Amino acid sequence: MVVGGGSAGWITAGVIAARHKSHSSDGVKVTLIESPNIPTVGVGEGTWPTMRSTLIKLGISETEFIRECDASFKQGAKFARWMDGTEGDYYYHPLMLPQGFPSVDLAPYWHKFTAGDPDPISFSQGVCFQEAACDAGLAPKLITTPEFGSVANYAYHLDTSKFAPLLQRHCTQKLGVTHILDNVVDVVSSECGDISHLVTKNSGNLEGDLFVDCTGFASVLLGKHFSTPFVDRSDVLFIDNALAVQVPYEREDTPIASHTIATAQSAGWVWDIGLPTRRGVGYVYSSRHTSEDEAHQELRAYVGPAIDKLSVRKIPIRSGHRATFWKRNCVGVGLSAGFVEPLEASALVLIELSAEMISQQLPACREVMDITAKRFNDTFSYRWDRIIDFLKLHYSLSKRTDSQFWIDNRDPATIPESLQNQVALWRYQSPGDHDFTSNNEVFPAASYQYVLYGMGFKTDFRYRAHMLADEKKAKEQFAQNASMKQKVLKSLPTNRELINKIHQHGLQKV
Repeated sequence: MVVGGGSAGWITAGVIAARHKSHSSDGVKVTLIESPNIPTVGVGEGTWPTMRSTLIKLGISETEFIRECDASFKQGAKFARWMDGTEGDYYYHPLMLPQGFPSVDLAPYWHKFTAGDPDPISFSQGVCFQEAACDAGLAPKLITTPEFGSVANYAYHLDTSKFAPLLQRHCTQKLGVTHILDNVVDVVSSECGDISHLVTKNSGNLEGDLFVDCTGFASVLLGKHFSTPFVDRSDVLFIDNALAVQVPYEREDTPIASHTIATAQSAGWVWDIGLPTRRGVGYVYSSRHTSEDEAHQELRAYVGPAIDKLSVRKIPIRSGHRATFWKRNCVGVGLSAGFVEPLEASALVLIELSAEMISQQLPACREVMDITAKRFNDTFSYRWDRIIDFLKLHYSLSKRTDSQFWIDNRDPATIPESLQNQVALWRYQSPGDHDFTSNNEVFPAASYQYVLYGMGFKTDFRYRAHMLADEKKAKEQFAQNASMKQKVLKSLPTNRELINKIHQHGLQKV
């Protein structure tokens, strides 16, 4: 029983139903109940490349997804003014691994070859051709590339208010999910403490073996019924509000950025997500460091006077997560489990990861559910900690001194010890897979390299100079990346060109 719709509810219901053959008579029965009275929040949102495999599992074609969800291609994120706040201060976190990684770590060679250069090539530009593709506004593939295939690794930008209806139709029509529109008025426990059934306004009592709480911030089952504590992480991540606005393009042929743009401000940062018909823009900020009026003025300075004619919505953010994600026969997915600011777009991928683990580990009977629950809790406690570490890394490396927000973010008291220990190691060695011992990592070592060296972090390789013995191989990798850069710049269409062709002709089916 999935309680709540939206992206969390429908992705979870769909992944379980697809794997466990809910459309067949002997498959697992999946029911989703959602309130007809809860409006959707239609902001532009980013995914990870994992969404491609999720769509494949669900059986949704890429052409249909792009057409129905006003989606475009995303190849990474550009961080502007995060290091010192100057006009030319920016770096990229691409969605591709550095050239040759992990068999060849180009980080120490990049440091060596650019040392002393007054205008060195950036790390991401030197080791990955994707930055050049983003700068040129290019798509990650050709119209002749099959669905979900790629020239460069990619994710999506999409209108989430259109994603849930697509998932709903597909899950109910193709995957056998039962859909109930009704309000839950009570949650009843059995003698053992499990949820026995839900009491609804119009549909009577609804029983289930496993209840998935996708009720958003309300967390009706996990938070309210089970009183599962919320672990507040605002001591690490200060962002607690967002002002969001939908910005129309000036022309129909305005280029669509093929990456998320994150531009630092005095007390947070502005996201800028390009969809085919508009941009999703918003300022996420810390109310401890600025007022709503001041935040609105900074957002206006970014968008321009046109914002005065647009609707700006305020969205509260509570950074943190539940102390337990799976309690008895209830598991929280999405906002009911937790939320942090949208930096690095972790919201949807956490839903995907949760749905996949629930589906793969779906208990055969109640006797083994507690074992599965412990594994799930251990896994997602670890993942939340690593996500928070990674997001904090962006702030803690900044050299900005123009506002208290940036100064406070460098205070060691606000930086988790786990992150401080990693950074201490990385002063003498570049991040590598050996630094992460779990198979539940969310961000690979390469992502840490992109952020560290994009932010101007220096690693002292003098103590490992003896390991830089294969310059010939390293130079070959740099040359290969440079060659690939020229190739994609000549061959790939722009993001808008490819999106237009997909709407007209569709992509080749796999």
